[in-house]
Amino acid sequence: MKAYVVGGAVRDELLGLPVKDRDWVVVGATPEEMVAKGFKPVGKDFPVFLHPASKEEYALARTERKSGKGYKGFTVHAAPDVTLEDDLRRRDLTINAIAKDENGRLIDPFGGQEDLRRGVLRHVSAAFAEDPVRILRIARFAARFSFSVDPKTLALMREMVRSGETDHLVAERVWQEFSKGLMEEHPERMFQVLESTGLKLLPKPKGKLSGGLAVRFALIAWPLEEKEVEALCKRLRAPNEVRELAMLASGYRDQLKHAKKPEELLDLLKRTDAFRRPERFAQLLEVARVAAPKSDFNRLEKARAAAAAVDAGAIAGKGAGKDIARRVDAARLEAIRSAS
Repeated sequence: MKAYVVGGAVRDELLGLPVKDRDWVVVGATPEEMVAKGFKPVGKDFPVFLHPASKEEYALARTERKSGKGYKGFTVHAAPDVTLEDDLRRRDLTINAIAKDENGRLIDPFGGQEDLRRGVLRHVSAAFAEDPVRILRIARFAARFSFSVDPKTLALMREMVRSGETDHLVAERVWQEFSKGLMEEHPERMFQVLESTGLKLLPKPKGKLSGGLAVRFALIAWPLEEKEVEALCKRLRAPNEVRELAMLASGYRDQLKHAKKPEELLDLLKRTDAFRRPERFAQLLEVARVAAPKSDFNRLEKARAAAAAVDAGAIAGKGAGKDIARRVDAARLEAIRSAS
């Protein structure tokens, strides 16, 4: 029984990047032997165990055979006779198919180190085409490392799109890869790679993406119509906080750019819930500043600060019913006028 560090930990160490998590593959062992050594089984689809001390994941070496559609359509074989090379062969990219033994020796049967030096994303084998999520992973790695895609790998990805294999992508997996890619150093590379494959999942952003995840997604949504944003969020199953900011950016982009009169400013602040959710309104202004750099949004910040300083509680103590809301609005309107 031998254990090897595999995948991203080896890749990132060779690139001189911080290693966050280490995954291990175990050759020559059975599940019963792993349990006998104190490992805790956690894998649902194939044998994965947690180390009793480090809690790092140890997976038995395995092979996979395509038996259905999508990323779950695989039959897994894990047994003591599965070799390390067998296990590495099923992986997506050569740069992720490098292993390191307990003595620090690298095992690299598919030329991953050379591809790291060249800055190339290249598939390990034809089995790459069996999992459409790998197209998204390549696009994400392109965004992270700014690597190029090997021409043969790109041709294979295009064929996967043409054949309809990507029709079986699961929304949760798409969002998982897409959201990670959005937060990489060069997110525009993800869109370039996806566009080059013919996979039309998302509109290509027109400007540079920056900020947090919700802000970056809202920048993509900015030029779209509200119904398009709603459909996109539904298709991707985007989290509520991401969907809400995207809908605000799309729905109020014109008012954000053009509202100047005190009445218009107050109306915009109320419609975007700026008083109850100032953090989200700050995100909305962050989106607007990147999407429309020639517009002045300081007036909105100034208006919100002035209106928010009004003591609505004190006003509420002097009235009842709809009269309270009317008088609060009047006080906020006056505050915005004074601050203009």
